[in-house]
Amino acid sequence: MTAKPVLRYYDLLRYQPENLALLKERFQVETVSSPDEDRPQDLSHIHVVIAPLGYFWGKEKIDMAPALKVIASNTTGVPHIDVDYAVRRGIRVISLKNEASFLESITPTAEMTWALILGIVRKVPWSFQEVCSGEWERRNFGGRTMLSRMAIGIVGLGRLGKMVARTARSFGMKVLYYDPFVTMEGEGLHKSVSLDDLVSQSDIVSVHIPMEPQNAALFDRARFARFRDGAYFINTSRGEIVNSEDLRMALVSGKLAGAAVDVLDGEFVPGFKHHVGDHPLVQYARTHDNLLITPHIGGSTVDAWRLTEQHTIQLTLQALAEMAG
Repeated sequence: MTAKPVLRYYDLLRYQPENLALLKERFQVETVSSPDEDRPQDLSHIHVVIAPLGYFWGKEKIDMAPALKVIASNTTGVPHIDVDYAVRRGIRVISLKNEASFLESITPTAEMTWALILGIVRKVPWSFQEVCSGEWERRNFGGRTMLSRMAIGIVGLGRLGKMVARTARSFGMKVLYYDPFVTMEGEGLHKSVSLDDLVSQSDIVSVHIPMEPQNAALFDRARFARFRDGAYFINTSRGEIVNSEDLRMALVSGKLAGAAVDVLDGEFVPGFKHHVGDHPLVQYARTHDNLLITPHIGGSTVDAWRLTEQHTIQLTLQALAEMAG
């Protein structure tokens, strides 16, 4: 009988029970609370690791695991894995990045985008707080205009951008998009010839692009200066795409009427969650009603967790089978 591959699992991943059962059926699972507990002697015989966000698997960590064959993550981005070094070591890196067909059925981040848009434009969190304080005054929370009279600019017309665009059209919004790699003809969309044109013509700008080197701080002081006065900025992509201080100043000055973000720069740095309160945007949001922040919950529905976990497990098993020849 062939021995099962040894898999390192961390409790903080919180896989759904049926997926934990699947892991234990197909692997010899060794479980610890978090990567903070990893020691070289514990990783020397590991074949597969499921890598959680916020803990970096780089050269130092990878070299602790000479038998490692697969690093898996049920995420589309892998900022927590040194992919180049892993590949040089002959290790497969499994993620959902290129699983386009599968991801067409995974909609929570697009849904979250609309939760943020409606939340900031209609001031939902602050009206709730006022009701909880014993007040009932709707005139304090009137939206500036109907969505049907607004233009939304979508930066990145991939899977999520297209989902957001289709919902925008159902509200009767004018839809602009910027994506030099994609066309969406025949769906009533108006393509902006440049990113600067898009931000200057949109009432709401929603970002759906990956964190690549060319996208770092893409939205900075100069870019925000080109926004339409009183626009709203939405980011469910990656925090590093935005210069946080420049976003804060655009809110302070009134250039932006509001912003809603599900991501922050630095969130993948180990220990970030213990110091999130020190982030300048979080400090600003405590005392202002034009910035809404959520803790990267865009993809967080139980069924999405279950499906992405299952798919990642299947991809891992497939990779191991291919490597075995």
